[in-house]
Amino acid sequence: MAGSGRDRAYTYLKEVYLADPECQGRFINEQEVADRIGVSRTPIREALFLLSAEGLVQLIPKRGAYVAPWTARELSELMELRGMVERHAATQAIARGVVPEAEMRAALDRQYGLRGSDEGAAFIDWDHRFHSALVTAVGNDMLIDFYSGLRARQVRAGIVALFSAPHRREAVLQEHEEILRGLVDGDVAAAHRAIDAHLDSTLRVLIDT
Repeated sequence: MAGSGRDRAYTYLKEVYLADPECQGRFINEQEVADRIGVSRTPIREALFLLSAEGLVQLIPKRGAYVAPWTARELSELMELRGMVERHAATQAIARGVVPEAEMRAALDRQYGLRGSDEGAAFIDWDHRFHSALVTAVGNDMLIDFYSGLRARQVRAGIVALFSAPHRREAVLQEHEEILRGLVDGDVAAAHRAIDAHLDSTLRVLIDT
């Protein structure tokens, strides 16, 4: 992992550690993380301050960094924000004729290749790329930055959902097919319905967990 110790710690904690469903409801062992990525505890603490500012961990005096379990409200707000961005992106991509069919199909094909594996994190990474391709196609840099800011939460929520429902991967694949079909057909209403159905099903799995 290149970069400063703080950057390495931040990337690892945000992209790997927090994406692990087992970390929910636990305090982060700073020394364990430091040993795992080969840095001292100082950059770990610096990274945790950054993650705390983003609302991804809670710093509790004399106890350390706590990864709070999702609340129903947080999950609902996350899906609401995603829905707003993705529906807008669908509308604009269809109107401008810039639906990224090739990129979304490539991401979906990679997910098909991972459906029977134990690589849940990789499956969700390609899940994010599928959705991100649509948002990126619109070409609004501020929107892209905002959506990228949701990535850590999206990945964490996606992995928790994946491990909470035995047949979630197959459901995700079919839901993605519906989204892509609406986009390719140029049917804004169908694309919106498919996006909403996908996010609603994810939310239901997470809330029932």
